[in-house]
Amino acid sequence: MQHRNSQKRDYSENNVYFIVTKTFQNYPYFKEHIFCDLLVEELKLCKELKKYKLYGFCIIYDHLNLMIHPSDEFNISKIMQFIKRHFTRDINYISGFANAGDIRECRLQGGEYEKHNDCLKKYERNVEKLKIEYNQSSIQAPKFKWQKSFHDHIIKNSSDFENHYNYTIYNFQKHNLPENWKYTSLNFSEMINEIDL
Repeated sequence: MQHRNSQKRDYSENNVYFIVTKTFQNYPYFKEHIFCDLLVEELKLCKELKKYKLYGFCIIYDHLNLMIHPSDEFNISKIMQFIKRHFTRDINYISGFANAGDIRECRLQGGEYEKHNDCLKKYERNVEKLKIEYNQSSIQAPKFKWQKSFHDHIIKNSSDFENHYNYTIYNFQKHNLPENWKYTSLNFSEMINEIDL
């Protein structure tokens, strides 16, 4: 039985999705560069663990745009749940709102942890590095929360892909952010998959 506010999603194989997820009450958390830096790290980690192809992203003050192609193993709901849950926990840890807790084991169960041990350890080192780099007292934001759910659009054809791709990677211009805005996939080519549609 679905919750009355649940969205019906199409999990057909080989879909490419344009996704938008927003912060709680559109609070501009991502004005703080530490939030952006950690979200980029979270996207890298999730990409390896959940095996999706990432075609583009852009972080705006109050939302994240993504273009992804999920693997057969993990659908977009599982991917977004992972990104949102773990980012929330880790940024609130860095910001001083939560204890570190069990960062590693709650991400993966059983033998999956050992399989991705190096990747997870690198991520944990980056979390600790960010915690040191950004003094808690310098972070001017309340405890982090996402809005529930997310919006998704299934890409229909190459023209639709091109339109949403350009919208995603240049979204910072629409929101009048600086021309040298760092947090777009234009600046993280090593994370981006070749387009193979």
